[in-house]
Amino acid sequence: MTPPSPTADTGAELLPIATPARTRAALRTLIRPDRGLALTGTGILVAATAVGLLVQPLLGRIVDIVADGRPAGDLTLPVVLLVAVAVVQGLTTTLGLTRIARLGETVLARLRERFVERALNLPADRLERAGAGDLTARVTGDVARVAEAVRSALPEMARSVLAILLTLGALALLDVRFLLAALLAVPVQLLTARWYVRRALTLYADQRVANGAQQQQLLETIGGAVTVRGHRLEEQHTERSAARSRKAVDLTMRSVNLVLGFYGRLHIAEYIGLAAVLIAGFWLVRDGAVSIGTATAAALYFHSLFGPVNAALVLLDDAQSAAAGLARLVGVTDLAEQPEPAAGKAADGKPEAGEAEAGMAAAGKAAPASVPRQRIASSEAAVTVHAVSHAYGPGRPVLHEVSLTLEPGEHVALVGTSGAGKSTLARIVAGVQQPTSGTVTAPAGTGEHPVVLVTQEVHVFTGTLADDLRLARPDATDADLRTALATVHALDWAEALPDGLATVVGEGGHRLDPARAQQLALARLVLADPALAVLDEATAEAGSAGARVLERSAEAALAGRTALIVAHRLTQAVAADRVVVLEAGRVVESGPHDELRDADGPYAALWRAWSGSRTTAPHP
Repeated sequence: MTPPSPTADTGAELLPIATPARTRAALRTLIRPDRGLALTGTGILVAATAVGLLVQPLLGRIVDIVADGRPAGDLTLPVVLLVAVAVVQGLTTTLGLTRIARLGETVLARLRERFVERALNLPADRLERAGAGDLTARVTGDVARVAEAVRSALPEMARSVLAILLTLGALALLDVRFLLAALLAVPVQLLTARWYVRRALTLYADQRVANGAQQQQLLETIGGAVTVRGHRLEEQHTERSAARSRKAVDLTMRSVNLVLGFYGRLHIAEYIGLAAVLIAGFWLVRDGAVSIGTATAAALYFHSLFGPVNAALVLLDDAQSAAAGLARLVGVTDLAEQPEPAAGKAADGKPEAGEAEAGMAAAGKAAPASVPRQRIASSEAAVTVHAVSHAYGPGRPVLHEVSLTLEPGEHVALVGTSGAGKSTLARIVAGVQQPTSGTVTAPAGTGEHPVVLVTQEVHVFTGTLADDLRLARPDATDADLRTALATVHALDWAEALPDGLATVVGEGGHRLDPARAQQLALARLVLADPALAVLDEATAEAGSAGARVLERSAEAALAGRTALIVAHRLTQAVAADRVVVLEAGRVVESGPHDELRDADGPYAALWRAWSGSRTTAPHP
């Protein structure tokens, strides 16, 4: 696999691109489950092409009948046979192409599913280093390019290659000298193909990277529009967008010029081959070696090669572009398959039980179902974090030798100033982040999601409210859904929706405000029923009016389970069994709220600053 490297103009560490050998191996793996379909489809196309090759000899027979001055009735049989050939070839070609197309769509669907599955399993910091534009370009442009090749190029390429091979064989049967004459075009065609392929693969790969950089810039500019305007950076961002767009356009124009040169060379090959076959026919007919009809059939055979040869070579354009896109997709799937370095194992060499999983259905952001993580031997504690350190890059440490233990059923609040490392530690405990060093042991649990993460960035999936909730537990009944909603104090507004649980929410549907969306995420947590819940500022998106409602919802959702809470408001710390204070990536205090508040340490300073900003300080 090509190692990832920062781009010249973005500094992002792009996701890797698979080598050609690895891409071919991945393609074989994708096709292997449908080998029968591939073989039968190819066999039918071979039969269809072979039947079609009877057209030229039949036309040559007609030419001989006319040239010899035979009766018109002698034309009946070859004409009837021509009609039969057309019907049989049409039916078999349709059947063969249908099976090849079905094979392509099946493989494409398998590729898409595997890509999405593996992309969701990528470590969050790896995606952050690559930037959203790179992954977006692969999900959209690369998948679309591969899909286009599968739907159009694959069936046409299969038919063209078969037509070329069988037609050359038919030329040899007429007279081997016709075949030798036709092969004079091959050196020009091979040189053309080599000239094109050597330039196209690199060019199309560069084009995909440029498109990714362009999308990344557009995402950053649009996503940060308020900041851009606030700092009067419109001109700089416009110029950056224009520069990356110009680079993408320049690469596109280079690909257009490459294709034009490709076509020009193909026309030269056609002229050489046809002239050679006609000259050979003239000599052979003059010497009496073949009839006029045979020479005519040979010329028609070569002329019929124009279509499949040009199609096969022209399809190199689609094939190279699709190969570049496929390599980028395989690069992502392979990256997700690779085990994280120094991943811990149990004493028997097997992965530790209790692998932390983040439930996508309950999380605000999609999280992987399973991420390779370092482990230590299981203990009686619900969660053990031992000497965990993490850095998002060289010279960017976030956590330093953090050790922490959560007892079963204990609620621990993480507090600290912005940048202290709270969210990073929460993500590591939840299993969505791989620590640079150190070990984490989480509970095995009994449900599908032993660990669930809920963040402040909540996503409401498009569909009915019931479907959105069932992402956490597909077999949940309507009664289960109502119980979960009631637990987080959301049943009243849910049943007040236009169609109740059947109301369509998400994009294009009924819009939920931030507080209700967060209650929906908490209801998904209740349905998932994890042993450990991690809340990363899960009430931060609600305004002050909705804060108390969400805190009550969160408290109800966490009842009876172990919880790690990144506290956005210190009222959550007050309600917790224990408060852990992080400062510059280190644990500096740990204990109950009352004890830390009276200790005149970092937490006491945070409490005074927070409570002093309120008109009436909350009572502990």
